[in-house]
Amino acid sequence: MKWHFPKKEQWANFLKILTTKEKIFFFVCLFLMSFSAVFLIVNFWFKNTKIIPAEGGIFTEGIVGFPQRINPLYPSNLAEMDTIELIFAGLMEYHPQGKLETQLAKDYKILEEGRVYEFELKDNLFWQDGTPLTTDDVLFTVSLIQNPEVKSPFRSMWAGIEVEKVSDKVVRFKLKNKSGIFLENCTFKILPKHLLETVPPQSLPFAPFNLNPIGAGPYKIKEVQTDKDGKIVSLTLSPNPYYPKNKPYLEKIVLKFYEKEEDLVAAYSKKEIDAFAFSNKELLKGNPQILESSNLYQISLPRYFAVFFNLKNSKILADFNVRMAINYATNKEEIKEKVFAGEGEIIDSPILPQFYGFKEPKEKIGFDLEKAKEILKNASFEDKNGDGFLEKTVKRTLPFTFERDLKLGSKGEDVKKLQECLAKDKTIYPEGEITGYFGQKTKEAVMRFQEKYKEEILLPQGLSSPNGEVKKATREKLNEFCFGKETQDLPLQIRLVSGNEETLTKIAMILKEQWEKAGIKTELEFEDRTNLETKIIPKRDYDAFLFGEMLKITPDPFPFWHSSQIGEMGLNLSNYENKEVDKLLEKAREKIDDKEREETLEDFQNVLLEDLPAVFLLSPNYYYLVRKEVKGVFPEGKIFMVTASQRFSLVENWYINTKRVIK
Repeated sequence: MKWHFPKKEQWANFLKILTTKEKIFFFVCLFLMSFSAVFLIVNFWFKNTKIIPAEGGIFTEGIVGFPQRINPLYPSNLAEMDTIELIFAGLMEYHPQGKLETQLAKDYKILEEGRVYEFELKDNLFWQDGTPLTTDDVLFTVSLIQNPEVKSPFRSMWAGIEVEKVSDKVVRFKLKNKSGIFLENCTFKILPKHLLETVPPQSLPFAPFNLNPIGAGPYKIKEVQTDKDGKIVSLTLSPNPYYPKNKPYLEKIVLKFYEKEEDLVAAYSKKEIDAFAFSNKELLKGNPQILESSNLYQISLPRYFAVFFNLKNSKILADFNVRMAINYATNKEEIKEKVFAGEGEIIDSPILPQFYGFKEPKEKIGFDLEKAKEILKNASFEDKNGDGFLEKTVKRTLPFTFERDLKLGSKGEDVKKLQECLAKDKTIYPEGEITGYFGQKTKEAVMRFQEKYKEEILLPQGLSSPNGEVKKATREKLNEFCFGKETQDLPLQIRLVSGNEETLTKIAMILKEQWEKAGIKTELEFEDRTNLETKIIPKRDYDAFLFGEMLKITPDPFPFWHSSQIGEMGLNLSNYENKEVDKLLEKAREKIDDKEREETLEDFQNVLLEDLPAVFLLSPNYYYLVRKEVKGVFPEGKIFMVTASQRFSLVENWYINTKRVIK
């Protein structure tokens, strides 16, 4: 007998023959069977599929500052650096876990013990406008950096480096010396030759390209929004279809620019932006609720704040005892608590052992106010006038002194100096003749001088009248009268200069309070960035300078401490000079082996700290607040970067949308 599925009428009849209880039982069973079937299907789907990122979604970033030129040759603020990171690409790039990876390069070789670096470009590289990207663009970019007319701040990094085109895909860099740090130079963003080769070097800062750039990075500019004054207030970016790494998931990135960090918090609270980076956790103290829907990433940067002592231009700070006392008088813990909300790493060295995993310095100086006072007391500093600040009596180096007896008939340079000095007082030497010969007029002038100061010259010698001869008592008074006293009270006073950013001003005011407790009078001076870069730093116009310095993934303190970097073009802010330190820094630069470089730098730190050319304060954390909807921002583990802009180094992996696919 052939079976067939019951027809509609048969189902109706079936239900008619069932009792009420049987109908209830039937429908309950039917519901349970249906639910089980759905559950099994859903369970099968979830077990055999996985969630993966999907294209789409709009991400909005808030940034402090306003871009004026989007050109890797001239980054002047964070807004420009962040934008450059998204639009341009280099041969190499930084990974958020403190290592270098290839970006436009397919591979590289280090040859001749670090004197030659050779790179092979990836296949099918294109600019965002579809033009092929070749080694010609690499050579062109380096030529711009090296051209003095371009005035790029990166020129010193590329000085003396030869670039050779091996083929359209292979480029070779030849260095004068072995180098273990050159690879980081190659993170520099490449510029398009076909768009800039006709622009005169001196016109590059003003080229239209700077506001509508074409790069090879993961995103390209789609829209620029300006205010009524022409200031860029937002940029809309879209994915670069030619990007050689993963195609970005985010459909659109919007960069919004603000005046200050507090504006970022307000915009985030209003959901106008999805993320922002900031330097001090104090910023969130009044807004703890925004953390509930966010991921807060803590980023370690190889940067630090320090006070650099001007060893050549400050007589006070040339004294080792004063530098040691200042180190003891500095309470770094107080700075950490009051300025950085207890976050960050207190440091004692310019090579940041905590960041790089190096050994700590052999000797450290901790806060000890009484020790600071004791050192200054033993160095003959005392409070002579009761104002709470210290002074020290020191012997002056006089421009000239009278050493021999002079009388009628004497000749020579000292007679000339005598006449010049006496001529300053018309009542003593009205004739004012400068001849170098001790004649009658000079004798009479000396007699008037002796009479005027008889209580110091004549009376102690038992003389009642002047004789016009320059002997011991007259000579001592003349030396004081003509050239000043042999000793003077040198005040323990320091002019501390820093930038006018809030963090720096807070640190400076705390330092002033701490140092003055030790009797060190401290004058503060705050300057804007332009004055610092054009006047204060080039001229080393300070006694002490509060400043932040940044190292790289491969630490290279050479620019900050080698004696060749003293002067207007260098960054040796302390005017520090030590031949042993110079040799160690040169040696460290040449080391290809990481362990050997590490040992050399550890030796450098110990030698440097014996001289105390600075007070090393603190390495602050950096933070990135992102809404939880945005995923893939950073890989698991601790986050290490060289600059905050490198938070975008894996932006092609960020996503908001997801989808399920079969495993």
